[in-house]
Amino acid sequence: MAGDRFERHKQPWTADELQKLHTLAKKGMALKAIAKALTRSEESVKTRAKQDGLNIAKLR
Repeated sequence: MAGDRFERHKQPWTADELQKLHTLAKKGMALKAIAKALTRSEESVKTRAKQDGLNIAKLR
């Protein structure tokens, strides 16, 4: 029986999450902060942002 993992690995992105990702990225928020806000891994956020052609600020 599969148990729930803390990280939502490979979960599809919802329209709400995508909107939030775009908003936060445009505000210049750092990757780590965006990942935390969306409760997704930094890798997942980075991959999705790249697919959508978004630039995410590097950590300052």
